[in-house]
Amino acid sequence: MSDWLYYSPTCEERSDSPEPSCVSRRSDRSMENPVRFKEENFPAEHRYKTAFPDDVIKKHKSELKKKLECVGFPEALGKQRNPIPLNEIYTELYIVPGGSDVNNEHEIIQIETASRRVAIDDMSVKCNDIFKPLPGQDEPFRTVLTTGVAGIGKTVSVQKFVLDWAEGKANQDIHYIFPLPFRELNLKKDKKHSLIDLLSGFFKEVKEFDLSTNKHKILFILDGLDECRFHLDFQKNRKLGDVTKVTEPTTVDVLLTSLINGNLLPSALIWITSRPAAANQIPPGSIDQITEIRGFNDQQKEEYFRKRISNKNLANRIISHMKSVKSLYIMCHIPVFCWISATVLERMQIKNGQIPKTLTQMYTHFLIIQMSMKQEKYNEKKETNKKMIFKLGRLAFQQLMRGNLIFYEEDLRRCGIDVREASVYSGVCTQIFREESGLYQGRVYCFVHLSIQEHLAALYVYLSFITKNKNVLNKDVSSKLVAMMKHCTISHLLKTAVDKALQSKNGHLDLFLRFLLSLSRRYNQALLLHLSTHIGTSSQSHAEIIQYIKVKIRENPSPKKAINLLYCLNELNEHSLVEDVYKYLYSKKRSASNFPTSQWSALIRMLPASKEELDVFDLQKYGERLPVKAEDIFMLLPPVVRASRRADLRNSNFTEKSCEVLASVVISNSPILRELDLSYNKLQDSGVKLLSAGLKCPHSKLEVLRMRLCNITDKSCAALASALSSSSLRELDLSYNDLLNSGVKQLSSGLENPHCKLEILRLTKCSLTENSCAALALALSLDSSSLTELDLSINQLKDSGVKLLLAGLDNPQCKLKVLRLSSCDLTEDSCESLALALSSNASNLRELNLSDNKLQDSGVQLLLAEVKNPHCKLEILSLSNCDLTMESCAILASALSSNSSRLKELDLNDNNLQDSGLKKLLPELEIHQHKLEILRLSGCNLTKESCDVLASVLRTQRSNSSSLRELDLSYNKLQDSGVELLSSGLKSLHCKLETLRLKSCGVTVEGCAYLASALESNPSHLRELDLSLSSPGGSGQNPLLSLQENHPYKLEKLM
Repeated sequence: MSDWLYYSPTCEERSDSPEPSCVSRRSDRSMENPVRFKEENFPAEHRYKTAFPDDVIKKHKSELKKKLECVGFPEALGKQRNPIPLNEIYTELYIVPGGSDVNNEHEIIQIETASRRVAIDDMSVKCNDIFKPLPGQDEPFRTVLTTGVAGIGKTVSVQKFVLDWAEGKANQDIHYIFPLPFRELNLKKDKKHSLIDLLSGFFKEVKEFDLSTNKHKILFILDGLDECRFHLDFQKNRKLGDVTKVTEPTTVDVLLTSLINGNLLPSALIWITSRPAAANQIPPGSIDQITEIRGFNDQQKEEYFRKRISNKNLANRIISHMKSVKSLYIMCHIPVFCWISATVLERMQIKNGQIPKTLTQMYTHFLIIQMSMKQEKYNEKKETNKKMIFKLGRLAFQQLMRGNLIFYEEDLRRCGIDVREASVYSGVCTQIFREESGLYQGRVYCFVHLSIQEHLAALYVYLSFITKNKNVLNKDVSSKLVAMMKHCTISHLLKTAVDKALQSKNGHLDLFLRFLLSLSRRYNQALLLHLSTHIGTSSQSHAEIIQYIKVKIRENPSPKKAINLLYCLNELNEHSLVEDVYKYLYSKKRSASNFPTSQWSALIRMLPASKEELDVFDLQKYGERLPVKAEDIFMLLPPVVRASRRADLRNSNFTEKSCEVLASVVISNSPILRELDLSYNKLQDSGVKLLSAGLKCPHSKLEVLRMRLCNITDKSCAALASALSSSSLRELDLSYNDLLNSGVKQLSSGLENPHCKLEILRLTKCSLTENSCAALALALSLDSSSLTELDLSINQLKDSGVKLLLAGLDNPQCKLKVLRLSSCDLTEDSCESLALALSSNASNLRELNLSDNKLQDSGVQLLLAEVKNPHCKLEILSLSNCDLTMESCAILASALSSNSSRLKELDLNDNNLQDSGLKKLLPELEIHQHKLEILRLSGCNLTKESCDVLASVLRTQRSNSSSLRELDLSYNKLQDSGVELLSSGLKSLHCKLETLRLKSCGVTVEGCAYLASALESNPSHLRELDLSLSSPGGSGQNPLLSLQENHPYKLEKLM
């Protein structure tokens, strides 16, 4: 395909029509500095030792400029447009370095998959930099392959590249560029040529110099590999012997394979463009770099419609409609489809017609509009148009079955189309069918886009059956005899089409099948009256084909085929199968299903497209209920993971094999995945090393990686450290793995790298001792360190290790804000060091967790003395189970009531504070201003005596002071009497408490009544109430249950 914009030999005076371009938008971003290849990058025998004659170069550039400086446009609603300078309307296309995999899915499937991607900061490549090394690469590329779906802009990119070179704007180190479109090389396939003779036929000036001297830097551009009509047999040609001399005559295919392999003109640069499915014709070893051209993102879609439609209100209505129909909005990824939609909707909205809601309706309306325009312009009869549409449909169908997108005169004659008739027709209705002058010679014909060819092909098949009772899909004699012996029905036709599509190896009939099935629906019959007087189908045939497709989905082993059949069911307005899957997945029943693995894969891949965007892919949600192992399902679903921002793959029995697939997802050239949780899988060191290699890829955008309890040892740490130095990781959780001190020291080397972006590191229970702390302290103290959160809980660091670690916190460069040292075998000796760190002017600590350490009252007193220091920024302090008694409460009260204290959250769970301790702590909160919002007192040996004091605090909270929002009194013997006292505080309008936990506090129905009464008095704040492990009574007894359903009350969660 010519990607909509096409070569025009002259640049005439431009029409003053106000209509904007149908594809590109104005931009000067392509005018970058030329690529400068250093001489030392090329072998000595390939360097250019003599200057090339300037007059010959100027002549060659001048000829190319004449041919490429303008683009021609089809007529716009009947108004002929003159060619327009490419530089005025060109927009720099989005080109990204691609992978090595060839995608054999139908391009519409690829677009639908791409549509689930979110906007990301991919590494992009400007068109003029296509041969420039990427970051981290030293050598320039010799051979580049650029892929992209039909209509995405490959040919336009080539045209712009060559034009900028010819105008002296870029790549001036190249002496000669030879653009060789495959559509024109096809005309040379049956004769033998030397390279010089072949080029001379296109470029007369080539005769004036000797290519064999290797003194000239030359670029060959082989545009449109997918349009090639001869076989490029690299293996056979290599065995027979590639051509090595530019004067040696041979066939075109041998010339091209010799050029690409480097046996002929090994210093020449080669740029090949192709649709994805055809790219595998080139051996991977012959390609140095693969790039991909992407389509419009959501912002560009809207921008296009607003520029294309001058009426702002109409443009907004069209955008709203396209967004409301997901299948149409997805297709707007292709610029040509945006133009088709704008053409149809602009015309229909003005006439208030029925707006298309499916692809078939959009394309059928588009065809009808073109017929109407031609009829109005030439005052033709409808029958003339119908006959021509039928002929074009036949051409579209025959060439689609052969896999051809461009046609020549002999192809037209076979379909009864006279060449003169085709010229007239293409000149009038170029928005469907085009006759193009080649860049150098000959004429070729094509449809504006592959999807238009597929729609016309389906229309031809359907109309052939309706008007002539002929099934053109049956080619062989036996099939025709069978059709004659029994009454042929529309069901037979559609079943044949389904079978043909399933037999296709590359899915080239997938969209054709969708169009054909949709045309058979009664809903679309009225539209066909514009094209045929014979219409009709039956509800019986409709039901038959739906059942037939469902059977084929169950029988077919290929998930890709099953996916297209599911889309076919959508075209038939049949959604029961997908709905059944949802019911099964979200039901509580776990009965086995008779669906095969391939169907589950297809259905699950459909789920993101049929519902909202997939933000989280939770394998357990599917794996627990599917008739296959979670890992087996995952191996079928890399596209779903690629289309997800977060993937939860915990406890899925993953192995090293899974890591290999995950690595391919992480390095894919369209990485959406930002968060990956692999915890509780036996990945082992071998799997982690594979994954780490993927993280180092420039394409990887993974920011969060969790691998808790994954059988990882210190042997993985070197690979992870290397990944940290070149990845996008912001958070890494390696908890519950035996990394040992040696492993953490290796990790620390990665943290020390200035390119490391890691902010959160969790190493809970990793068999660490004090020997690991010095390395971590060094990493923390570096100016380049990004680490803001460190969790070293449940490691035997001891007091000596903490002292080493805190040396890093004393450094002004340290950015650490969260430090968790729970259960690290610490004593009061650590508290003195921590107190000094907290009071340091350099400290940034906001959260400190020292739970499950024997700090005792003396240690906490040392620590809390510094909380009052103006330099202390601590906001969250966890001292759960630290052997504290009532003696600590006085110093706690003093710290909390200090004007300089910033504490907002205090955890004192599981300490023997008793009522006497709480009476020392709480009155200070009642009297003085404080910032405390969360107070946890679970398991502190409290009774109802503490509740009276707490109620007083809740009643007297000041408007100019922070108020308690969360209070945890679980596992204390408060009883109903204590709850009664506490409820008096909850009744107060000054109380702002939102969460109250009274788990296992001996509360009964009586206590619930007190709480209900309190909420009735002050209904506006409490949102969560935990009474679990108590006896609050059932639905008929517990008065709190009725409050949840009552509008004035905010109670959302009652346990």
